[in-house]
Amino acid sequence: MKQLAKSLLFTGAMALSGQSLANVGPAFPVYTETDLMAMFETNTHLKRVKADDCQLIEDIVARATKIDLPAYQFLYGDMLAWGVCVDRQVEAGVDFMKKAARQGLPAALEQLGRYYEKGTLVQKDEERAVRYFKEAASLGYIQAKIQLAELLLRDYGSPLDYEDAYRWLNQTATGDKRTHRRVAALMDGLADRMPRNIIARAKAASY
Repeated sequence: MKQLAKSLLFTGAMALSGQSLANVGPAFPVYTETDLMAMFETNTHLKRVKADDCQLIEDIVARATKIDLPAYQFLYGDMLAWGVCVDRQVEAGVDFMKKAARQGLPAALEQLGRYYEKGTLVQKDEERAVRYFKEAASLGYIQAKIQLAELLLRDYGSPLDYEDAYRWLNQTATGDKRTHRRVAALMDGLADRMPRNIIARAKAASY
């Protein structure tokens, strides 16, 4: 197993949150922000927590509840929602995910979008999913760009979103051939519904 990446609580994060180091106790080894973002991208964060024998629970909870770091709010929320290393509390888990989303964490926005699209843990609501995907897509999250376009092509959301969705897809760079083909197909689908001048404007705005 890849060596666990480690970092320490740092004074700057505490200052931003208005908390003191005394409030959360001594520093412990913990996942770095980079580690978490990589895990969110591949949806392996819960597997990693379990593979590490749930040893970092206190750190995760402290960063989620006392420092309000969005990456840890999302991680802790997903752990609660699925009962990973903690007692399962679905409602509290979704609430923590929403806190992370309100702070603009793309992974939280995208996952909430998926949950509302599929009706996972929450009541199915494709229009709400569009809103979450749109915000995550605007922040450059590739999967959200794809899922937004797919919902628009299924006639959810508004035709007024076509231009943004097309532009965000056109800005996507990926080395994965499958993703590249998928993006191209979605752009073609959106282009079939858009006037030529709007397509041209979306392309121009991508540079």
